[in-house]
Amino acid sequence: MADILIVDDSPTVLMSMEDLLRRFGHRAIRANSAEEALSKVAGGLAPKLVITDFHMPGKNGAELIAALRSKGSLRFTPMLVLTTESQRERRNEAKAAGATGWLVKPVDPKQLEAALAQLLPAA
Repeated sequence: MADILIVDDSPTVLMSMEDLLRRFGHRAIRANSAEEALSKVAGGLAPKLVITDFHMPGKNGAELIAALRSKGSLRFTPMLVLTTESQRERRNEAKAAGATGWLVKPVDPKQLEAALAQLLPAA
C-alpha cells in the first residue's frame, strides 16, 4: 500500500480517484488545491506518488509539480497530471516542470492501474 497525494479542486474527482486508488490497494490523501498540497508536504507528508489536476485556482498543476520537485525528499517521486486538457503546449509545460506522465479525465481504471503498476512496482 502506497500513500498517494491527489490534488484537484473538484470534490467529485477527488472522491472517484480515492475510490479507484483504494480499490487498487493504495491510500489516497486529498488536497483541494496546490497550496493545500504544499502545506501537507511541509507538514511531513511524503507520498509515493502525486496525481494533480492541471487547471486549478491559484497555482496550476505544473507550478505545483515544480514546487514539489524543488523539495529534496520529492525530487524523484512520480507525479502525474490528471486533466481534460489535451493541448501539446500544456503537456510540454507539465513535462518541463517535472511531470512523469499524463492521465486524461475521466480516468480509465485500467489505464490508472497500469500506471500504478509501472510507477509503484514495490507497493
